Amino acid sequence: MSTETTLDQDTLDQLEKKYDSALNTRDNGPTVTKFFYWFAITFAFYHLWTAGFGTPVDHVHMGIHLTGLFILIFMGFPLIKNAKNLEYSNSTWLKFGNVPVYDWILMLLACAAALFLWLSWRGFTGFGFDIPEQTFRQGNPTGIDVFFGTILIVATLEIARRTIGFVLPLIISVFMIYALFGPYMPVQILQHPGVNWQQFVNNMYFPSEGIFGVTLWVVSTVVFHFVLFGVVAQRMGLGQFFVDNAMIAAGRYTGGPAKVSVVSSAFFGTISGSSIANTVSTGSLTIPNMKKMGYPAHFAGGVEAAASAGGQITPPIMGAASFLMAEYLEVPYTTIVIAAIVPALMHYVGVMSIVHFTAKRLGLPTYTKDELPNLVKVWREGWYTIIPLIGLLIILFSGYSPNMAAFMGLNLCIVVGFCSVKNPISLLIPFSLLAFIIWKASPYSGEGFTPTLAGVLGALTILGALQKNEQQTFKDLFNSLHVGVQYALAVGAASAAVGIVVGVINTTGVGFRLGFMVTGGAQDLATILHPLLGWIPSESFSLEGIQQFVSLVFIAIACILMGAGLPTTALYIMLVAVATPALSQLGVPPLATHMFVLYYGVISEITPPVCASAYAAAGIAGANPFKTGLSAFTLGLGKLMVPMVFVYAPTILIVLPEYFTLTSFLQVSITCAFGIFAIATVVSGYFLARLKGVWRILMAISGILLVAPSGNSDLIGLAVLIPVLLQQLYSNKATQVSIKTES
Repeated sequence: MSTETTLDQDTLDQLEKKYDSALNTRDNGPTVTKFFYWFAITFAFYHLWTAGFGTPVDHVHMGIHLTGLFILIFMGFPLIKNAKNLEYSNSTWLKFGNVPVYDWILMLLACAAALFLWLSWRGFTGFGFDIPEQTFRQGNPTGIDVFFGTILIVATLEIARRTIGFVLPLIISVFMIYALFGPYMPVQILQHPGVNWQQFVNNMYFPSEGIFGVTLWVVSTVVFHFVLFGVVAQRMGLGQFFVDNAMIAAGRYTGGPAKVSVVSSAFFGTISGSSIANTVSTGSLTIPNMKKMGYPAHFAGGVEAAASAGGQITPPIMGAASFLMAEYLEVPYTTIVIAAIVPALMHYVGVMSIVHFTAKRLGLPTYTKDELPNLVKVWREGWYTIIPLIGLLIILFSGYSPNMAAFMGLNLCIVVGFCSVKNPISLLIPFSLLAFIIWKASPYSGEGFTPTLAGVLGALTILGALQKNEQQTFKDLFNSLHVGVQYALAVGAASAAVGIVVGVINTTGVGFRLGFMVTGGAQDLATILHPLLGWIPSESFSLEGIQQFVSLVFIAIACILMGAGLPTTALYIMLVAVATPALSQLGVPPLATHMFVLYYGVISEITPPVCASAYAAAGIAGANPFKTGLSAFTLGLGKLMVPMVFVYAPTILIVLPEYFTLTSFLQVSITCAFGIFAIATVVSGYFLARLKGVWRILMAISGILLVAPSGNSDLIGLAVLIPVLLQQLYSNKATQVSIKTES
């Protein structure tokens, strides 16, 4: 296959480091860098071990996880991120390893605060201290609890600021001020009795709420592991296998290079927790090829960014948000996966349609047969890379815990990618994994694997160990784990900090107060709009219908603004805490509520001016970043409209029996797909022929009416579509006649 890749791997790594703050760390000098590297790998293996052999009690495990975050972030991220502080000069006692003394002190205090609960849980007497058991301190913290709790709050906000910027800590600070100064709020509905600092620390520091709440627990037991899995699996060869298969599946059709970008990003999104990593990994191949075929640079970057952001809503991983959603809603993981399938497809219908019609309008060529990979060769050389993903999905869909699935997936990655009969010592790993599988299937392990599952996993392990393709070295494995931990730092820091928002909302009830403000403001606006729109014969334009729609628009805008620049898991956690009460007051089912805020949060990743994945794509494409962001946002219009559909018609989520019937599901999903398809022609300016003027406006109206989940709107939409279709048929026929005449 002939391809044109304009950027080498080092350049791509630098580009990813530039736009992904989690990788933009300072140079620590030889000694501290070596410690940082091996500590990160040890941190990864600790989580791998606990996933397979049992996680310590919550406050112990979360304390260890936070300690690791504090060490790695305070060592790797400077107080002020600039070229001078990132670059290593000389190591002195005031700045050992390029880490200033104040960072060492803050790191030690933060680690002590994270581990103090573990050390004092059963009480502590000595060295002048008489600390009772934690049970007796709950609600009445001691002075040392307040001291360490204060340090933990400050340090958590600081690691969030250093890894992802000031926006999230600023939002959290507003919530903290609200909790502390509730009686003095200028708006009466927001007033509450308030809490003093001692009680605030109690709520934020002790487990079950705040920092040591369910948010950090899920991130430290599930999300962290899947971030590692995504990085190791991609570097083991699974990412290239996805790209090659996308080339085979889509490369021969109109707009081939761009469709390859969409398909490969969708595949890659199943294992990746980062839109930026997705963009850089697949975009390094697809963007240069799109430009080579004639796509404008900003459009090529926008396609890759929009498709990569779609990976965060694509089952089964969904940027690890699917596991959090299952935990919050207390439903099986499979329920979330099934519910996410059709909405994700709608996003890709939109992107693929715009890509197709843009290629038609520009008259762009597609790949020739010689430029496409050979199906047999691709599968002969890369089939083994899919073994870890198969093992992971089998465990997930068998009802076992996500961390067990990640444990097996990661170990199968190691077996498949790094173990070989050519290196007999490395076979200790597959033998150990087989022993673990046998133990899990025995009656001594408690609730272990069924004999069938154990047999399948054992077969995958043997198959992975015996395959004879070229393996990587264990140095490559350690490098992958090191990068995976770096990716997980920002997610962990943001999630720990967002726990403060969750704690404030639980303490003050501000979520419901904000919900009342949103619905009240929407009601006032609906009263103004109803005389203008109420004449339209549809329930959607009644006073109540307009109020609900305006409320949803307000919440969607808030989700996009608040989610800007945050990792998927962190933005989901915060938005659920803030927006769920308002949506619940509108009668939206809980599952639709959670999906709604996730979708609009992820849209922030391709919404200018804060859209890091689009900027990374622009760097590869050599395009204007803002223009690339606008292209990505336009290409993601399907993702913008679909959340409204599953709020008004939850049948599209499939798993809600009180809303689902086969007839309603087919009607809503098919007409929604046709509506998004129609809007794609408007965006690209082409259908069967060029789409201009009033015909383009009519097509847009038709598309919006078809997307709206209503039988009446569908009929009106089809009626509007018919004249456009006739005009396009006539124009296409005239074009064909003209071509024949010229030839």
